[in-house]
Amino acid sequence: MPQNDQPVETAGDPPTEELAEAGVYASASEGFDHGLVVLAMGRPYWLVPAGARFRLLVEARGVGEVGEELACYDRESVGWPPRPHERAPARSFELATPLIWAASVVGVYCCQCLWPGSLEDAGELDSGAVFGRGEWWRAVTALFLHADVGHLVSNALSGTFAFGAVISTFGRARGWICVAVAGAAGNLAIAALNYPGPYRSLGASTAIFAGLGLLTGRAVRAVRRDRTPRSWRALLAPLAAGTALLGLYGAGGLNIDVGAHAAGFLSGLALGFAAGMPAPRTGEPPAS
Repeated sequence: MPQNDQPVETAGDPPTEELAEAGVYASASEGFDHGLVVLAMGRPYWLVPAGARFRLLVEARGVGEVGEELACYDRESVGWPPRPHERAPARSFELATPLIWAASVVGVYCCQCLWPGSLEDAGELDSGAVFGRGEWWRAVTALFLHADVGHLVSNALSGTFAFGAVISTFGRARGWICVAVAGAAGNLAIAALNYPGPYRSLGASTAIFAGLGLLTGRAVRAVRRDRTPRSWRALLAPLAAGTALLGLYGAGGLNIDVGAHAAGFLSGLALGFAAGMPAPRTGEPPAS
């Protein structure tokens, strides 16, 4: 690094004309970065120390053009390099409360066997009862009732892992609240679509697919909030994965309520996208 205030040539032949100042920078590295812009224009530059700062000199005849190019470079460099993505501390996979939930639905089924028909009549999802008689609780109670042992075992196993993933991602209290809200919203949505016609449904599968939607919505949110340049295809990746799982496990077999599964998934997708929004840092506006 030169120790005097005389121009030091960094590109091209020794100058034969007057030099002009194109910029002053706080560090040599910043000056060299801007000098590379000048070199890319096919022009020489000279970087000389001036006290604690560094002057970027160019040929006087091209200083206007160089200044415009450097100003453009400065505008395009705002926010670059991007700030490292801050990740929340990883949580261990949560199984305790999902197992408690699974035990609760087994207990409810045992009660269904002891009092056949009574719990179903009082708690199953019935569009006429919900919207005709105002029995809104059915959107929640229907999630704990099951038609037979096969239905119970399938939902208990898949729900344990689905809800475990949701709670491990969102946190225990927040995760269960999101599952309950999205599952009930899915039930209300499918009942509303069938009202005033007859519609009856029971089972936890609507909440299970709501959990899948929650994870998908949060993943879409995480991709969207990443401010590095991305293709729109990056947003479709988690959405396509979630939709594929919905189609694979929620749209096949006999006595499958595809509409309820889709309603639960869409409710979870919307809530997961909203609930996946991080809290704003101090002094920063909320992420959009």
